[in-house]
Amino acid sequence: MKKIVITVFGFGVLLLSCSKNKVNYTPDCSTPKFYAADVSPIILSYCATNSGCHASGSSNGPGALTIYAQVYNARSDIRKAVANGSMPQNGSLTNDQKNAILCWIDSGAPNN
Repeated sequence: MKKIVITVFGFGVLLLSCSKNKVNYTPDCSTPKFYAADVSPIILSYCATNSGCHASGSSNGPGALTIYAQVYNARSDIRKAVANGSMPQNGSLTNDQKNAILCWIDSGAPNN
């Protein structure tokens, strides 16, 4: 019985260690971020490619994220998902990429 409990506990720890880290990330917004130069390339590469979850015609989460208006309208959901590490689902962002998205949103998400 003791071996079963230890095995089940070990398996649970292993599963938890393989899950995405969902700890809120605090951005460093010491430099301004721009939609066209900083944010759009990240969103298009990680979220809205043809094989991405938010490509044209998508109904996942906030839907497609291929143009500024869609990203702007989903900014609250995007901020939450990037900050807690739950997105992108099939990869991870660097701290610089997280900073770009979060700081841009925190500065009002301008179309710049």
